[in-house]
Amino acid sequence: MGKMAEEPLDITYEDLREYLHVNHSVYMVVGDKTYYLTDVNSHYWRAQDTSQLNEKNHYVDCSDLVPTISELCVIPFIDGRTIQEAFDDATLYASVKGEKQ
Repeated sequence: MGKMAEEPLDITYEDLREYLHVNHSVYMVVGDKTYYLTDVNSHYWRAQDTSQLNEKNHYVDCSDLVPTISELCVIPFIDGRTIQEAFDDATLYASVKGEKQ
């Protein structure tokens, strides 16, 4: 888990899957909420709520674990909306090495 970059990414919804395959994670800000989209050992994908931490000081999952990015994109974890539905209202940021956000 890295920290959120300061500069937003300039990618489209169509670019998101490839970006995640290559980079393994991204921060997604929708309104006043920030989500961390990430893989789990390159085998499963999940979304995490960055406003909540567990006992290990890690972000709390807000989606099910799914085997593909395509499946992650259609889970309604963003106040009842999917990544696809919320994308136009979102700003994405790279996850960079260092302390988490």
